[in-house]
Amino acid sequence: MPAERLHFHAIRRTSAFRLTLSLGAVMLAGTLALLAIIYALTARELTQRSDAILRDEAVRLLSAPPADLPARIRAELQRNLHGLNHFALVAADGELAVGNLRPDPTARPDTPVDRNGTTGTIRLLAEKTRQGETLLIGRDVRQIGDLRRRILAIVAASGLAIVLGMMAAAVALSRRPLRRVRDLQAAAAEIVAGRLDTRMPIAGVHDELDQFAATVNVMVEEVGRVVDQVKGVTDAIAHDLRTPLTRVRAQLSRIAREPDTRPEIGSAIDDLDVVLQRFAALLRISELEASGRRQGFSTVDLHALAASVHALYEPLAEDRGVALTLAGRIGRTVEADEKLLFEAVSNLVDNAIKFTPPGGAVAIALGNDGGASIEVRDDGPGIPADERAAVLRRFHRGSSAALAPGSGLGLSVVAAIVHLHGFDLVLDDAGPGLRATIRMAV
Repeated sequence: MPAERLHFHAIRRTSAFRLTLSLGAVMLAGTLALLAIIYALTARELTQRSDAILRDEAVRLLSAPPADLPARIRAELQRNLHGLNHFALVAADGELAVGNLRPDPTARPDTPVDRNGTTGTIRLLAEKTRQGETLLIGRDVRQIGDLRRRILAIVAASGLAIVLGMMAAAVALSRRPLRRVRDLQAAAAEIVAGRLDTRMPIAGVHDELDQFAATVNVMVEEVGRVVDQVKGVTDAIAHDLRTPLTRVRAQLSRIAREPDTRPEIGSAIDDLDVVLQRFAALLRISELEASGRRQGFSTVDLHALAASVHALYEPLAEDRGVALTLAGRIGRTVEADEKLLFEAVSNLVDNAIKFTPPGGAVAIALGNDGGASIEVRDDGPGIPADERAAVLRRFHRGSSAALAPGSGLGLSVVAAIVHLHGFDLVLDDAGPGLRATIRMAV
């Protein structure tokens, strides 16, 4: 589908845009603070160096004999060393004796100050001589002022560049996630429209959007599975219950016409019992799939549970000429609903006994491979490999069970209980027979 144009008002609402601006603001504040510190330290260092040069020059001049001081000042004016081209000697009465600086009565001895000269800003130092005169020494600091202005310009330009770069980065970093969100929204709209085969696109970068899309895909797949079961249950009910209901109607019709109706009434009651049992099994499966309850979970001793199932079904197995055995490790426990797990294992054992011929054997075994599991194995006809997934659906009966009594809901109940617990139900070939295993995460 063509890419939808992204507008700035949508981009600026994204978390990536806001996070980038937040991080950029922190970086901008840190950069400006660093530049301000550099500016302050640089200006102070340059000023201190200028003051040191002025004091050194004052010490050198004052070390000369007082009578030679005017001549030394004239010589310094001609030399212009280190930008020291401003000198003056002011008499005690305030008159200029020699030099190119105007007397400054506000100048305090040994306290350098900035003054505006004829050529720009100068750094001025006043010192008293032994005769009470005032020596004025000035240094041109226009270069220091230029440097300060350049640093300020750099600070302003850097701040502007960071702001612009931050905005550009925020927009660039927000566009791709926003496009992916739009793709997720489009996929969600298709799913809402009923196309449950649609899946959320995964970019493969394993970020939070990919994790969210993968989670939603699992959820949609599960919803699709449940919806497919719900769609198929109506047809299955109509197909499976049509025969006993038709027989009930025919028998009731004969009852209305014949005087001796006891056999027909008994047969009609049996057929209605079959219908009621199937409806009860359907309601049980729906209850398990819809509840998702875990409040009944506790620590369950698997050996004790298997022993209870063995004790319950041993008489039935003896009546049918089937040997029922129990084997496996003692002391394994899992977190489960004991009643539901008992029901699941009981259904597996009941099916195994039902399809095992007289003289055969059914074994209940606890896992001994390092994981917790309960296995029910028989030597009956088994289930073909291509039918093992289908027999877990409601009302589906395998080809080997077409003539056996039952509703085709026993394994569906087991699958619902196993799914509720987060366990796995595995159907394998026992060679001969079937091996049904409930595998549990310990």
